[in-house]
Amino acid sequence: MAEESTVIIDHPNRDKAASKATRLVVLALLLVSVVLMLLVTAGGWDQLQGTKAVLIGYELVYLVMAVYVARWNRGVLPVAAALAIILAIFGAVAAPGWFDRDHAGFAPSSIDAATLGAICVILIPVQVLLIAFAMRGFGQAWNVEVERNPVPRAPRPGAHPHLA
Repeated sequence: MAEESTVIIDHPNRDKAASKATRLVVLALLLVSVVLMLLVTAGGWDQLQGTKAVLIGYELVYLVMAVYVARWNRGVLPVAAALAIILAIFGAVAAPGWFDRDHAGFAPSSIDAATLGAICVILIPVQVLLIAFAMRGFGQAWNVEVERNPVPRAPRPGAHPHLA
């Protein structure tokens, strides 16, 4: 019977400092985005008429993507960038609406409307950074695998076996 060789699969691009830093930044940006969306969701719950489901869906999708990025899954990075574009547009459209609600005659929200508007404005550069870093991570090819067989090293000629 033939000897079964154990193949070792190595991911050389994951060992690079740039790849590790990019993964960490993308993960942090996804989680910061979720926190900002949760603040808008919780603070403006009564005023969010048709967007409650959209925000909750975005929060869940971003959390799932964060899990996949933490597991070095490169495939979600373009999806994260695409969703970040849409969320940045939502933030740009929503911010003036929250600032307009900061006047007399509007129903109060749990968090001040101006604060919710500021959170929406902060969400825009966070999404732009997420787009940039997600695409940088996609270009780093985290998925590249190199197979190698563990080959025992032969001792050098004339070397003492205990010192090899």
